[in-house]
Amino acid sequence: MNDIDLANERALRARRSVVDMAAGEVGCHLGGSMSVLDILVAAYAVAAARPGTEVVLSKGHAAAALYAVLHQIGVIEEDPAPRYGLAGEPYTGHPGPKVPGVRFPTGSLGHGAAYAAGWALSRRLLGEPGGAIAVVGDGELQEGLIWETLQVVQAKRISGLTLVVDVNGGQNDGYVSDISPLTDLPARFAAFGFEVVETDGHDIEKLMDALVPGERPRVVLAATVKAKGVPAAEGRASSHYVKITPARARQWKAAMV
Repeated sequence: MNDIDLANERALRARRSVVDMAAGEVGCHLGGSMSVLDILVAAYAVAAARPGTEVVLSKGHAAAALYAVLHQIGVIEEDPAPRYGLAGEPYTGHPGPKVPGVRFPTGSLGHGAAYAAGWALSRRLLGEPGGAIAVVGDGELQEGLIWETLQVVQAKRISGLTLVVDVNGGQNDGYVSDISPLTDLPARFAAFGFEVVETDGHDIEKLMDALVPGERPRVVLAATVKAKGVPAAEGRASSHYVKITPARARQWKAAMV
């Protein structure tokens, strides 16, 4: 099995794990977890080949995908699904540093991008290799902190930062296009000195190519589908947060290929 086939197999297993979390005691943010999952698989593959590179899931409500992927790559030893959302367990609805492989707590939207920029800058100031890959949501771009961070990245010329936008078109209250349309997004990032790459957010091979850093900070606009992999929920705003029965989970997992 080559690296891409292995990555795709990990993504499939992680998707099944997220469905199990949706069938747990508290349910989970299914839509955004499924849309961002392939991005996370690709990001950790790229980071593994570049020592000192940190992956930060800024859209922390997609924690279910993060836990599932960390389990598939061996960072989390036990299956997090049966423990997700339970009192006293580390696998909460937003990730924190009690979880293996998680350095920064995220969930208050916009902060993860700033953490990642700071980490990338610190590697440069220390003369150490590495940088950061920050994964944000398109709805999260409504947070002013994102754009303040870009201003700092431009001013400090933080070339070690790669920002990935999970462009799934949805957010908590509906569709981004209805709530706060993101007009001419590539031009916005280019104005901050970012190299802009647009790609398929569910093609892991293309994502891995796009995530390799260059000489400038880079933004990857990854087109995704909310709840990708679950035909009954794909593209629906209602998939943002889901709690299902174990029987429904079995049906959904059986339909995954």
